[in-house]
Amino acid sequence: MIEKKIEKERAIELRRQGFSYNEILRQIPVAKSTLSVWLQNIGLAKKQKQILTEKRRLAQVKAQEACRSKRVAKEREIIKTAKDQIKNISERDLWILGSALYWAEGTKQKKTNVSQKVSFNNSDPDIILIFSGWLKKICHLSQENIAYSIYIHRTADKEKSRKYWEELLGTKIEKIYFKNHKLKTNRKNIDENYHGLLRIDVRKSTDLNRKIRGWTVGIVENYKKLHI
Repeated sequence: MIEKKIEKERAIELRRQGFSYNEILRQIPVAKSTLSVWLQNIGLAKKQKQILTEKRRLAQVKAQEACRSKRVAKEREIIKTAKDQIKNISERDLWILGSALYWAEGTKQKKTNVSQKVSFNNSDPDIILIFSGWLKKICHLSQENIAYSIYIHRTADKEKSRKYWEELLGTKIEKIYFKNHKLKTNRKNIDENYHGLLRIDVRKSTDLNRKIRGWTVGIVENYKKLHI
């Protein structure tokens, strides 16, 4: 009984210092129901309440960080496994990949404009790098046939953007155009990683545009034969 009395007094003292139930139980190994009875009438001063609130906040932050770390580790593992599945890309793979990219992001011919040149826009550097390489490898175009332009907000650093794209592509950017629409304050692409949108134009490429259209039609027709 004396030992229980000592434990109770110790528990009450710890509670008044702002310790949580779980923290007290780590020092005084009794049943949680017993501890609740001991402490049911123990009020906390404002300072102790603030201490407990801060401890709960820190515990929540720690739990969130642990959850985030676990998610990041899982994400990395999934990406690594998926990346290893790709292995080597053949010339045919690249041919279809570039055709599909243009199908999704390129400028197509219309009834009102049957002489549309090949023009491709994107802000993702990896997509730009692949498509630029596709034009040279698959379409057999020299650098002189390809023009690069930047479209960027007026508030951005255009020279920094120019340097970024020129280093990525190993060539000169011909023109920089400013976007005229109002910049929304909640946009996510205005930080230091924002380099604007890059436009790739191929000179005298009306027939190439038609050929790419034929490739995409071929992709569709062969897909339909799979009977998926």
